[in-house]
Amino acid sequence: MEYVAIIIFAVFVNNVILSQFLGICPFLGVSNKVSTATGMGAAVVFVMTLATLVTYLIQMYILNPLNIGFLQTIVFILVIAALVQMVEIILKKVSPALYQALGVFLPLITTNCAVLGVAIIVIQKDFSLITALVYTIGIALGFTLAMILFAGIREKMDLVGVPKGMQKMPIVLITAGILAMAFMGFAGLVKI
Repeated sequence: MEYVAIIIFAVFVNNVILSQFLGICPFLGVSNKVSTATGMGAAVVFVMTLATLVTYLIQMYILNPLNIGFLQTIVFILVIAALVQMVEIILKKVSPALYQALGVFLPLITTNCAVLGVAIIVIQKDFSLITALVYTIGIALGFTLAMILFAGIREKMDLVGVPKGMQKMPIVLITAGILAMAFMGFAGLVKI
């Protein structure tokens, strides 16, 4: 039951995009269509979970024992970049169809601050490995949910007449703010 509460908390209450404001670049840039938002979300779920697993193990078994925790950010960035490259190479060889489906989303994840942010947050919260992975999966699912919801709203906005001064980025930012306020309604739903 504890893990279900963690996932609900991560997806709705502590949504990485709408409450922590991490991953805003892909949220605003890749959310034009539901299909691209879904692809980006799936890639983030996979890479974020794998990155958290590897960075957690590096932190606990290399950085902490050697008292070089001050190198955390640099090491995590390098690990995430290497993981994304490795995943891209492996997918290209093993599953070309999946590689084609993810397309440009895999390289974009290297610069997604949400991946690095979550890897650091699970260390700061002093989670166990299993709890860290459950939390990360919840955060990644929350990222995907926010992306898909926002993309759906943006697709609908393309069908309506938006005043000229509000077209493009102004209406996108206003809509993102309203969506963030809607997610604030989940505050207090679950505490971890």
